Formats: sequence, structure tokens, C-alpha cells
Amino acid sequence: MQMATQPQAAAEGASDVIAARMRALMVRAPVAAGFVKNGQFEVVSEQFNHLFGHGDETDLAGQGTRSVQVSDASHQSLQERTHAAFVGGKPLDDEIEFVRRDGSRFWGRLQATPVHWDQPGGESLWIVDDVTVARQQRMQPTWTAKHDVLTELANRREFERRLTEHVGSRRHEPVSVLWIDIDKFGEVVAGMGAEVGDHFLYGLGQLLITKVRASDLVARLEDDHFAVLLPNCDQHYAEIVAEKMRAGIAAYRLRWGLHRTRVKACLGVVQLQASLESVDAVLGAAALACTEAKAAGGDSVRVFISAGAFEELAG
Repeated sequence: MQMATQPQAAAEGASDVIAARMRALMVRAPVAAGFVKNGQFEVVSEQFNHLFGHGDETDLAGQGTRSVQVSDASHQSLQERTHAAFVGGKPLDDEIEFVRRDGSRFWGRLQATPVHWDQPGGESLWIVDDVTVARQQRMQPTWTAKHDVLTELANRREFERRLTEHVGSRRHEPVSVLWIDIDKFGEVVAGMGAEVGDHFLYGLGQLLITKVRASDLVARLEDDHFAVLLPNCDQHYAEIVAEKMRAGIAAYRLRWGLHRTRVKACLGVVQLQASLESVDAVLGAAALACTEAKAAGGDSVRVFISAGAFEELAG
């Protein structure tokens, strides 16, 4: 028997350490994640096991992916869509109806990515989130009437309805509005395609939500234009929020399959005032401030003071 050389033994030892670390990480990972190879779960996290109704006595590791599918047809369809996405250099991001160990069903958002993009038929990483409740809400006509389907943010109609409650109000609490315009977003769509652009907009929307309070409202107005309603927020604090959003967008990087890109944004800030007597006037003032930011070169914030007057907030 040929003995392994010292470099070979060292390499094998390092590989074993990496494998042990990966197993430990996957067991304790706070997300439902699992590695799949040849139609079988190799290693899965505790969260992944629990999501599918497994626990201390049972484990999905070693079982086929068919075991969490509702039918042979759905399993075959998922395999075909996954293969097509991977070969095309894209991850799979889709909502799938899954089945638990006890036979109950739920809707999960599956994000699947190859471990090695040059081997699309090899091992892949699955991350699953239970979106059953969110999906049920989206199916309701009242939800659709108030939300943008792509980003799941409020739509323009709902934003204007909520803003109407504050325009001309006799209450003395300050209210501010932000207008957000993504710089050169058309170039992203032209260079990478509409599908990548859609995922980028969704990701940006989720990012914006993290920068505001629960009482605030983030909306997608149209295309790459967003707006934020900030009740009980004066101009000073609105500027702070706007700057956080500008910096967050500049730091955000889209990773979608083999695509990598980032963008910057301009923001306009306006505090409601007596001279702005309608919703259109408020949004127009915020949009004008944003236009001033674009004219200054982009990636910046401008504050509407009064007609024809703007205040610069350095980006």
C-alpha cells in the first residue's frame, strides 16, 4: 500500500477540518439552509429540519429532495427550473409548495445557488423561508390594491392616500417626505436584463425598510422611484434618514447569479408646510429637490426649503 505523502496528508487533514467546521456551522445556522447533491440533502441546519417537521429523532440529511415535494410532477418541474436557471448563470428564486414530514403543506421561498458556478449540475445550496402567511396576504384583493407587486412595498395610490391624511392637517406634528431616484438604473437593466433589475428593485425596497420606523411608510411610486412618508418627523431628522438611505444604497451590492452590480441614488427631502396645499404639491417639491441632487452629479441629498430654494446635504 502506497503511503500518503506529507503534503497529501496535510491537504486531507485541512479538508477534514473544513468539512467538520461546515457541519458544525450548518447544524447551528440560524437559517433554514441545506446542501443538495444528486437530488439528496447532504447537510442541513437545525432550522431546515424543523421547518420540514424533523427534529432530534429524524434528519433530512441523507434523504432525497423528493421527500419535501408534494408530487412527482412538482419535483420534476423544480429540477427542470433549477437546472435551467443554473445553466443560465442565475440562482433559482421561487415560491414552492412544500410538504412536511407529517403531511402538512406550506409555501416556501426557495433560493438555490450552485456551490460552483462552473459546475451547474453539481452541489447546490438551498435556503428556504416560510412565506405562507405573506402569500395568503398577497392573494387578498385588499393587499393587491395597496401594494406594489414587484417590491411588496406600498404603491403610489396607498402612499398618496396616507399622505392626504397629513396635508393641510391642523395637527402641529411635523411630517416629512423623501423622494428617492436611483441613479442610472436604466444602465443596469440595459446591461443585465429586466429580471436582474426586478430583483435589484426588490432588494433595494427591503433595504429602505430597514432604515425607517414601523410607523413610517416606504412606497414604490413607479419604475425606480421610491418615496417615504415620515410622520412626526421634522426636516432635521428627515435629513438624517435620507443620508442613511443614500449611504445604504451606495453600499448595497446586488448578487444575482453571476451578476454583480451596485448603484447610487439621489434623494429629495421636504417637510410639509402651509404653502404646499396638496399631495401633488408635496410630491412635486420632493421631486424637485431630488432633481437638484441629480443636477449636482448624483449620489446626494437636497432639501426643499421654499419655491426655488434648496439646501444641500453633502453626500
